Amino acid sequence: MILELDCGNSFIKWRVIHLADATIVDGGIVDSDNALVTAVGVLAGSKLRACRMVSVRSEEETAALCALLSENFGVTTQVALPVQEMAGVQNGYADFQRLGMDRWLGALGGFHLAKGACLVLDFGTAAKADFVAANGEHLGGYICPGMPLMRSQLRTHTRRIRYDDASAERAMISLAPGRSTVEAVERGCVLMLQGFAKVQIQQAESLWGDQFTVFLTGGDAPLVKGAVPQARVVPDLVFVGLAMACPLS
Repeated sequence: MILELDCGNSFIKWRVIHLADATIVDGGIVDSDNALVTAVGVLAGSKLRACRMVSVRSEEETAALCALLSENFGVTTQVALPVQEMAGVQNGYADFQRLGMDRWLGALGGFHLAKGACLVLDFGTAAKADFVAANGEHLGGYICPGMPLMRSQLRTHTRRIRYDDASAERAMISLAPGRSTVEAVERGCVLMLQGFAKVQIQQAESLWGDQFTVFLTGGDAPLVKGAVPQARVVPDLVFVGLAMACPLS
């Protein structure tokens, strides 16, 4: 079995798969390196053969996690690195090393699955959009605050906005105009994400007509799905790209 990791700024998404057929054994989301070691150790620590990782963390933080995994599980971690071209996709940044690895792998995975032009919409801590043309050219994209950042900023900078996570969850039973602060904030943020998605699709339509595939990924993709029914939800799209960037035999 092999361990796959998507290390974001706030959380680590992990899964363990069988190498032979890529079937998923288990997985989850944790908020620290130690929590990752504990979760993986309970499941399959002694059975791991290798690890591959995509990380948007600093080099020092990434190296520290690789060392921790080696110490606890005896595995070498292959970390995805930026490149100018891979699997028919050309990195669209002027400085290819500056494109976030999560976005790059999402573009790789989307193009691989679409077999043509695609729009990748990733809703996590940040909301991200990336456009890949039918010839594999990455045309660039957009980044704006995602649900966690919008919520955090409103709670931090607006004195009268105070509510807990349970109240936030209850507020999401509808998108009708909010009749309390928590409803107004939570529903307003969701509508902003949905508006972001709709505008990106309009951009893609202006480029390619209807000849493209829309992918939704990231933890908050379900909040957007209803507004873009034509989109294909692929929760593990980054892992599709990771397998391409870091093949293991």
